[in-house]
Amino acid sequence: MTRELTVLDEAWPLVRPFAISRGVKTEAHVVVAEIQDGEAMGRGECVPYARYEESVHGVSEQIKGQTGAVAFGLDGFGLTERLPAGAARNALDTALWDLQAKVTGQRVWELVDLPEPTPTVTATTIGIGTVDEMEAQARDLSAAPLIKVKLNRDDVVQRMEAVRAAAAGAQLIVDPNEGWTIDELTCFLPELQRLGVEMIEQPVPADADAGLAGYDSPIPICADEACHTVTDLPGLVGKYQMINIKLDKTGGLTEALFLARAAEQIGMEIMVGCMVATSLAMAPAILLGQFARFLDLDGPLFLKGDRPDALVFENGRVHPPPTALWG
Repeated sequence: MTRELTVLDEAWPLVRPFAISRGVKTEAHVVVAEIQDGEAMGRGECVPYARYEESVHGVSEQIKGQTGAVAFGLDGFGLTERLPAGAARNALDTALWDLQAKVTGQRVWELVDLPEPTPTVTATTIGIGTVDEMEAQARDLSAAPLIKVKLNRDDVVQRMEAVRAAAAGAQLIVDPNEGWTIDELTCFLPELQRLGVEMIEQPVPADADAGLAGYDSPIPICADEACHTVTDLPGLVGKYQMINIKLDKTGGLTEALFLARAAEQIGMEIMVGCMVATSLAMAPAILLGQFARFLDLDGPLFLKGDRPDALVFENGRVHPPPTALWG
């Protein structure tokens, strides 16, 4: 019996609009790959991202283009030769890992020789709003151990002072989503340091980060949009102290594991991040938690609803995925 590939386009409404420096979203648009092999089914979810010139239609067509290869035994290593890094490859790669787990009766962490994951602290994110709105969100999250704050270039210090006052005990990291210049970064840094910010994620555009070379920042700077796969690492050394690994950038768990291990070898710290999506998209990334200083997998918390057998988020921690969800 050959394996059958099904591709689904889904929209998941958000609890409230979510704003970052480059726009506002009210739904999470995801693409799901399902691979049926007899009674076993493997699933993987991705989020097409316009920042990387991806669309739901384009990603769906990329996945459907692998129907024949999937039917005749495609695996994750062969997939890297057939599709570029990105959302489409992620959905297929994680579906293939899930299928292998279902067929063999093993968990994916056993298949890739990783220790069993345990409940791990994950960031909870505050989107851009007014100072009062962001203070209110921080107050609601005051017991969270780790908070990520989305910023643009407006009212940066006032917003962060409000968040810090409302969540005095939380670790804070910030994400301007490429929204600052080097001069603005230099201006904001002393105040962010005063407020106890522990990491700044991609403050300047990825294609305009030359000014970070040799930049002496008292707060670690993390490459997000500037880091997709292992091939990006050499160009990041000397500019960034951390990288954000997202499966939709690496093109799945296979490449993400290569990237995590390579980053460890050169002393680059790791954050594991996500797009806004369901628990199915988060589940494979949980396996990378052992490599990470920061885990940021709160995507499902923005949704009005989630999948059956969803991840458990409790006291600022995310639990490993149940078998029925993934892996």
